[in-house]
Amino acid sequence: MSTALLFDAALCLLLLGVALAAVVGRNIFGSIVFFIAYGLVVAIAWLRLESVNVALAEAAIGAGLTGALLVGAWARLRKGRVFDLPGQPDDPKDPLPATLHRRFTGVLCLTLTGGLAFTILSLPEAAPGLIPLVSANLEVTGVENAVTAVLLGFRAYDTLLESIVIAVALVAVWALTPEGFWGAAPGLRQRVRPDGVLVMFGRLLPPTGLVIAVYLVWAGSTLPGGAFQAGTVLGAVLLLTAMAGLGEPPAVTDPRLRLVLIAGPLVFLVVGIIGAFFGSFLGLPAAWSKTMIVTIEVALTGSIAVTLACMVLGVPRERNAGRRA
Repeated sequence: MSTALLFDAALCLLLLGVALAAVVGRNIFGSIVFFIAYGLVVAIAWLRLESVNVALAEAAIGAGLTGALLVGAWARLRKGRVFDLPGQPDDPKDPLPATLHRRFTGVLCLTLTGGLAFTILSLPEAAPGLIPLVSANLEVTGVENAVTAVLLGFRAYDTLLESIVIAVALVAVWALTPEGFWGAAPGLRQRVRPDGVLVMFGRLLPPTGLVIAVYLVWAGSTLPGGAFQAGTVLGAVLLLTAMAGLGEPPAVTDPRLRLVLIAGPLVFLVVGIIGAFFGSFLGLPAAWSKTMIVTIEVALTGSIAVTLACMVLGVPRERNAGRRA
């Protein structure tokens, strides 16, 4: 048995073990930690499958961003109810006991797993798909990364709609703003110790994260990377800066914030309109294709970063409320 096969077998067992710990854990915070670990292990699995773009997205979004959202939700829910106490009685306002909830969720998960397994086993033999077609026309896009070519060249409509959906999702989050708080900065103002660990990381990590984000968006035309991965890393930098109390997010009514939020989709639309003059909407001329794709990627990176950071920060809050020690 080869070393690679042993590593893959251990990786599969670790993946199943971490997933099981995240699902069946009685401690909510512990389950969140295992979920974040699960996202990182899945990213390693994608690397073993040579899907570097998917691995980057899984590590940044599946583990990082989603993990931050879950931790934030846990912190807010914990204020209103005590969690993680063994033998905690059922909520008297809930007509169904907690045990029944868990059993129903377990049965639902098993049913879904069985359905997915049946679907996968029922699939026909693997077909070549669009790989030959993309490879044959890759030169037309002006980029060497097939994933970037598909997202911004051959299926640009999908990517444009995805960028708009992210912006609409942030609007939905802001729509939950408590009455009287509109116009304030999103999230709670941070108050941390000047000599604390969080402040130290807030000063050391953002420069590194910024360099990584710039590299990912610039290398995305030839190597694994792109706007979504770079935007997620840059969004994490913005969040860390806010959490360390080194900078307060701008108010939701700030014109500069709104301009950055719509810059990505707006540039995408403008490039699409320019392409319409050359034959079709979002049809990029071959001579300018790479330049336009890189321009779209840069604009999308800023919009995605700010949008994700604002979504994690949440709704606007009263500026003098919610200080944290």
